[in-house]
Amino acid sequence: MSSLAVTKLDGTAKGGVVIGISDQFQIPVRYIGVGEGISDLQVFNKTEFVDSFFN
Repeated sequence: MSSLAVTKLDGTAKGGVVIGISDQFQIPVRYIGVGEGISDLQVFNKTEFVDSFFN
């Protein structure tokens, strides 16, 4: 199974583009990077991601 890992997720524009690509090609986003190191990879939670736009 193919999936995406988004590193250096430092802006909503980049996140929006990734979500668009994920939707268009039906490839799920599995991980996001929120820092500089490997320990900063997190499992992607789409609900938390969308909620972050409104908080």
